[in-house]
Amino acid sequence: MPVEEQDRSAQQNPESSSESQKDLGRPSAQDIYKQVAENAREELKRTTMSLAISGFAGGIFMGLSALGIAIVLAQLGTSPATSFIGFMFYPLGFIVVILGRAQLFTENTLYPVALVFAQKKHIWHTLRLWATVLPANVLGALTFAALATRTQALKPEFATALAQLGLESSEQGAARIFWSAVMAGWIIATVAWLVSASHSITGSIMVIWTLTFVVGLGHFSHCIAGSGEVLAAVLLGKAPALAYLRWLALAAAGNVCGGIGMVTLLEYGQVIADDETAKAITDFVEKKDEEQPIDA
Repeated sequence: MPVEEQDRSAQQNPESSSESQKDLGRPSAQDIYKQVAENAREELKRTTMSLAISGFAGGIFMGLSALGIAIVLAQLGTSPATSFIGFMFYPLGFIVVILGRAQLFTENTLYPVALVFAQKKHIWHTLRLWATVLPANVLGALTFAALATRTQALKPEFATALAQLGLESSEQGAARIFWSAVMAGWIIATVAWLVSASHSITGSIMVIWTLTFVVGLGHFSHCIAGSGEVLAAVLLGKAPALAYLRWLALAAAGNVCGGIGMVTLLEYGQVIADDETAKAITDFVEKKDEEQPIDA
């Protein structure tokens, strides 16, 4: 639309122009919380089969994170400089999964939990989602690992580099895996919160890339992003299956603690600290429940 027509339209519809400018403004914590709660409602209304398929896809797509790093390390060798370059590709899986709206277990330490804090009756729906998405993510990661190691899809050196990443992850001490997973859960839940506040795809990509790059560079344990590489190590015989189960249990527990305790709970706290804001959130959720019950 030409500038003259935009100016004329703004003069004729001052309220519309004002609303557009308001929408582009910085959202408040209350605005973001409402968006998070609405996102959660949309996901909780999905059937178990739909969640399972989406979670399976998410597990496969997250393999892109480990794959990018493995290819760089296999081609350029291992050194601080090449590792830095390799981890620049770590955000790939997160970008694909989050923007593509596939299910990712760690995102769900924010969305449905925020809804539960506002309306406790949704706890069973949240447990159903978790019980569906986590196994589906793991199965997707296993499928990726099998494709990478049991077929000729990758050059042998790429598959070996992928398995080496998994071996290094699984051999860490229990305390290191758990507490690094707390950090990863905190960062990924923060990503989910900020993406809900973003007005554009470009902004969302920048948020996802920047924060998840820190997760990779810091070698923080992410129960799904790391599953593909650890399972690759298991399938190539470099690590026992029990090592993966130990790693997964510690990583998932840490991710949940970090996501809920360091993001969702704190964001809920800053919202309910103001009585008027807390009431607005509760009223918003109750109104949505009346208009479109999740069980419907």
